[in-house]
Amino acid sequence: MSTFKDLGVAKEYIQGIKELGIKTPTEIQEKAIPILLKTNTDFVGLAQTGTGKTAAFGLPILHKIDANNKAVQALILSPTRELVQQIKKQLFKFTKYVDDKIFVEAVYGGEKIDRQIKNLQRTTHIIVATPGRLIDLIERGEVNLKEIKMLVLDEADEMLSMGFKLDLNRILKYTSGNRNTWLFSATMPDEIQKIIKTYMSSSAKRVEINRNFLVNANISHQYIKTTIKEKTDAIIDFLEKRNAERGIIFCRTKAGTQNLAHQLKEDGFSVGALEGDMQQKERDKVMRAFKNESIQYLISTDVSARGIDVSNLAFVIHHQLPEQLEYYTHRSGRTARAGKRGISMAFVLPYEVERIHQIQKELNIKFTEVS
Repeated sequence: MSTFKDLGVAKEYIQGIKELGIKTPTEIQEKAIPILLKTNTDFVGLAQTGTGKTAAFGLPILHKIDANNKAVQALILSPTRELVQQIKKQLFKFTKYVDDKIFVEAVYGGEKIDRQIKNLQRTTHIIVATPGRLIDLIERGEVNLKEIKMLVLDEADEMLSMGFKLDLNRILKYTSGNRNTWLFSATMPDEIQKIIKTYMSSSAKRVEINRNFLVNANISHQYIKTTIKEKTDAIIDFLEKRNAERGIIFCRTKAGTQNLAHQLKEDGFSVGALEGDMQQKERDKVMRAFKNESIQYLISTDVSARGIDVSNLAFVIHHQLPEQLEYYTHRSGRTARAGKRGISMAFVLPYEVERIHQIQKELNIKFTEVS
């Protein structure tokens, strides 16, 4: 096992991350950090959420910032406001014992742009942004990216599936020059391959984290066969047996999310719902309530649940199996964090059992049927 010291991380950073409970490097950290720290190269990392990517690109970025130069030297793009805030918070915590002041600013939609413009007028070394808001700032001439040395695309496939393709291309064009691009993605669809080919060097280093290890071994995968009519009652049954435990219920659609939330509320359960059409204020309110445990269950669509990192979730429920395999990994990975155990429970109709076998095979996991 290598240590962060072996990877070349400076000791004041090691002290900071140790306080966050990060003691031994994850696979992506072990493979990416030495490359990103010691060389100036383009980089492609194939890795899911929850594999420790933020430290994998965050620590090398922090090491490469010249604190005496007031210009923006690194740009990190991420799909959602929650992820942007999370990355900013982690970078800030990594630098707790570092003498040089490194300034990180977060910009995202859903908050007044004037306030963000004002913040960017102070010294800013690193900007963490959602693509849409960054384009707004570029168009207003409020952000100067001419001196950036590093551009990170985090969750690149997610950014594309959320409709940021044009924005990403514009940002990549706008920042071209002598920067290195580091791209992280859970999947490699054609669109991502295109970005790599168009905007990145053909000698880019590539690192792939073995997919089979991505589904956490502490999760027990289960399914219950049910019918459309009985599904809600089956879910209520499951929740009633689990008393005070907390969890997330995933639905495929906004309508499904709203209906289920409504039915569970009628039955006296403490639930909040997250879906795409919500105002940012509402989203934040629901997330806060779930984090501080005033809501016991969260019902969410796949995209809305991105960036949620709540510890001590005993289970996740799949109201329906997700269409994409990656989403199964993302969903189930919300439970069993930090070495704890958790259940990933799918409620399936008889014809969907075939899909369970498919997921088992592709992700190399074992499901048990619960009656």
